[in-house]
Amino acid sequence: MSATAGQAQSERSLAERLGFKPDQVVQEIGYDDDVDEGLRESIETVTGAELVDEDYEEVADTVLLWWREEDGDLFDALSDTLALLADGGVVWLLTPKAGRDGHVEPSDIDEAASSAGMTQSKSVSAADEWSGTKLVPPKGR
Repeated sequence: MSATAGQAQSERSLAERLGFKPDQVVQEIGYDDDVDEGLRESIETVTGAELVDEDYEEVADTVLLWWREEDGDLFDALSDTLALLADGGVVWLLTPKAGRDGHVEPSDIDEAASSAGMTQSKSVSAADEWSGTKLVPPKGR
């Protein structure tokens, strides 16, 4: 296996581990120069499409929300994502890991998600510097 093929396989595995699938529309919010490019590329590899940005006007299967403590009110941001999701869609909230600049306490995530009516269904190490929390919106919203 070539290095490129091995890299593509590991990229595919990362996004697949997070539940991304071919042909999904993934809207990215909160992009900045600190995001994990490997994770972004792995999602694009699996879905077969580029991530759409904050200006995308259709609904998305997944919202990828990069969030740092200084970004403002997490409840407001999560509430806003509900309108962006297709039925059955999810939000992947990505926050800096503990000890990193911009870290968000898990209790703050839980409080904001619960207040927005979302349920945490999975927490993972999404990248070297980022933790991921999968949030599911309320059914029948």
